[in-house]
Amino acid sequence: QVQLVESGGGSVQAGGSLRLSCAASGDTYRRYFSNYCMGWFRQAPGKEREGVANIMTGGGSTHYADSVKGRFTISQDNAKNTLYLQMNSLEPEDTAMYYCAAVRVSGRWWCPTSKDDYNAWGQGTQVTVSS
Repeated sequence: QVQLVESGGGSVQAGGSLRLSCAASGDTYRRYFSNYCMGWFRQAPGKEREGVANIMTGGGSTHYADSVKGRFTISQDNAKNTLYLQMNSLEPEDTAMYYCAAVRVSGRWWCPTSKDDYNAWGQGTQVTVSS
């Protein structure tokens, strides 16, 4: 099993920065930690949950949604089993609940982008950006 716990959300003004963290734990994750796709998703009120960024824990390849390219950076610290999302130049449109997600993979060169392909989720952390 994989347990995910997010932290780091908060309220900032437009143009500000936040760094989200996601601590991963569980026997399955510890055993196969280099064979996971880890992703950040967000969901604003009344909207579908959408992918923001993802990373392959083994190779480190990353993918970003067009809306956050150049502003957000996903990274990982394998020694700490922690995923990060550095968010810069935040905009009011970034306001949402942010979720960390994981799925064990094999034989893939890139991570899935659909929320339906991830089977472990954190509880979410709220990010609010005011204009």
